[in-house]
Amino acid sequence: MSIEEIRQRLHEIIDSAEVKKLKALYTLLENDITHKFPLTIAQKEELDKRYNDYQHRIGKTYTWEETVALSDKALADRKKQ
Repeated sequence: MSIEEIRQRLHEIIDSAEVKKLKALYTLLENDITHKFPLTIAQKEELDKRYNDYQHRIGKTYTWEETVALSDKALADRKKQ
């Protein structure tokens, strides 16, 4: 089952759940809910697009070593300025 299918199923369950079960679920997840970093709609859309691209192997991805090398190069270039 994909993450999107899991989310959809959870939404269906929540929409039809009894109040007692909703309160129990909220209590269980409250810590995660209250510490959630708020995203704008545009940020969420961009992350969803990038995740979709990643899942479908669209676009360029980098290994950890490539990421470190790119970061080191960017830092060195910035220090030269």
